[in-house]
Amino acid sequence: MAVQLTFDNPVFAQFAFYGTVCVLKTMAMSMITIYQRLTRQVVANMEDRLVKGQKTVFNDVVVERTRRCHQNDIENVFPFILVGGLYVLTGPDPWWAAFHFRLFTGCRLFHTIAYLFAIPQPARASMFGIGWFTIISMGVSVLLRGRF
Repeated sequence: MAVQLTFDNPVFAQFAFYGTVCVLKTMAMSMITIYQRLTRQVVANMEDRLVKGQKTVFNDVVVERTRRCHQNDIENVFPFILVGGLYVLTGPDPWWAAFHFRLFTGCRLFHTIAYLFAIPQPARASMFGIGWFTIISMGVSVLLRGRF
């Protein structure tokens, strides 16, 4: 049996690359949230006040939009990592696997742009939906391969 989880496997190598892009983008959302808080002089906790003039605010529109975008990443990127890892183990066709990984990653990048810059719908919803169905497609492949 071939070892699936090595960089000699082109499917795993692609998954590792695109999965890492998605995880790093999700992590970057924390820094973008911090940037928004600093530039808008708002904090969520009194003890976080570092400079005079900062206010404790729980509903700043820009900060909350950024936080919701980050939350959406958490809700979608980690299922992609889990299902995608199992998908690699099914030994999929490398072209189709790369298609899934690239499609999901592209959708997440464009979803973030649409969210942060308030691009009108259906831009964000379509990116979410396509990414979601990409995970479902990989999941169905895993279920079909692993059925008992």
